[in-house]
Amino acid sequence: MRGRIVAIGISGAIAVTMACGGAPPSDTRPRVALIMKSLANEFFVTMAEGARAHQQAHAGEYDLIVNGIKDENDLSQQVALVEQMIALRVDAIVIAPADSRALVPVLGKAIHQGIVVINIDNKLDRATLEAARVAVPFVGPDNRAGARMVGDVLAERLAPGDEVAILEGIPTAFNAQQRRLGFEEAMQAAGATVVDVQSGYWEQARANAVAAALLGAHPDLKALLCSNDSMALGAAAAVRHASRADEVQIVGFDNIAAVREMIADGRVLATADQHADRLAVFGIEFALQILGGESTPVDRRTPVDLVTAASLAG
Repeated sequence: MRGRIVAIGISGAIAVTMACGGAPPSDTRPRVALIMKSLANEFFVTMAEGARAHQQAHAGEYDLIVNGIKDENDLSQQVALVEQMIALRVDAIVIAPADSRALVPVLGKAIHQGIVVINIDNKLDRATLEAARVAVPFVGPDNRAGARMVGDVLAERLAPGDEVAILEGIPTAFNAQQRRLGFEEAMQAAGATVVDVQSGYWEQARANAVAAALLGAHPDLKALLCSNDSMALGAAAAVRHASRADEVQIVGFDNIAAVREMIADGRVLATADQHADRLAVFGIEFALQILGGESTPVDRRTPVDLVTAASLAG
């Protein structure tokens, strides 16, 4: 019997999978639910594609349910998706939480009902987990180290005292906090001046508006450090519209295809690759190992690599 990939939709959520074969669910094959953030973000589309490909290659081993929310701020919808997976009695939930604190209570409910929960992409807040008396292993990269690598590439192009600004993600998200810290460390080491930090909430359109305002407020700005590539795209459009592409460098984080093209032609200086096509797979594989009694739930570090024009050229 072939494994299945199914989609469970709710109002306001985006279902991204199609049924694979016509077989009913197995009574013995575990069901794993992957719950992601905004599928308007290419990073999570790639994540979903990687998870689908993995399940299809291991169709006899598990069934997969994949869902994502409409945008990065749809916390209530992501909570509702977890509730729905609890009601379906899935065996495991692999989740990229939109917020590091808000998802803890409902994930605690899942754990108390015997569901294995694996946290990917954005780490849940440790203090909130401890207060809820639940433990959730994190499978993901060192976001701070990745941002520091990207910032160090930019630092080579800056002089002491140069003004830069940071476009951070959702401020309550752990990965946003860590990337901001990595950028700040690199700029401090370079002697650059961080004149402002504003949130683009991970979204291209918001980042475009924020970057345009920063460019207007800081005529001597030399760089925009963007905590994901969607925001880097928005920032690049703002820089181009302001006719300052020769003056303002841009860096990002995630290595989406559109930004790789911009790195190749010089519009973006660097990004970090946390391997979106494998990130959910790492979590799924770990969940299956725990379900099979092969592993205990502890944090696992996944790779993050620097991407520049030189690395793309081979």
